[in-house]
Amino acid sequence: MSTKWRLAIGTLAMAGIASLSFYAGNVSAAERHPAINAAVDALVKARFDLQHAAHDFGGHRVKALEATDAALQQLKICLKYDR
Repeated sequence: MSTKWRLAIGTLAMAGIASLSFYAGNVSAAERHPAINAAVDALVKARFDLQHAAHDFGGHRVKALEATDAALQQLKICLKYDR
């Protein structure tokens, strides 16, 4: 059997196992909702960057921090509804 076929069969087998564990409920919330978790990661990074910004930008940096905190809170609530 060629290496390409072995790789293809192995990939299909792994995909089948992953889909079975998803339907069995053994997948964590992070794995079920990659888009929401990516948004949380991006907001955490943005919050860090805003906190360490060189200027206040006329109070808008503080408002952006507040909005970022509110968005993070909403995303945490989203993940709670999945349980």
